Amino acid sequence: VQLQASGGGLVQAGGSLRLSCTASGGTFSSYAMGWFRQAPGKERKFVATITWSGGATYYADAVKGRFTISRDNGKNTVYLQMNSLKPEDTAVYYCAADPHNTGDSGLYEYPYWGSGTQVTVSS
Repeated sequence: VQLQASGGGLVQAGGSLRLSCTASGGTFSSYAMGWFRQAPGKERKFVATITWSGGATYYADAVKGRFTISRDNGKNTVYLQMNSLKPEDTAVYYCAADPHNTGDSGLYEYPYWGSGTQVTVSS
């Protein structure tokens, strides 16, 4: 499975961005998909995940109520809508695929990773 994330950029605090991640190869519609982020000098952390059908979503407390994960299985794409962005949201954002569809937040559940897209939020 190859994953390509896009949509990052520079935005002012309070602004919005929508990230996209398109998959090729594998069976996208059967995978749970997750978004993670890694700030400079820090470990990669869970942001959000969505089950294969889109029927369940889970969020890190830091983004709950501001970010929304969704997917379009017909387009092999998962999205992350990010609203009310804060400077602490600045990071490289990665999408990842979980073929076992656990919907878990642990990095170890996701064997497939995209290359990441930079999100920078200015104050």
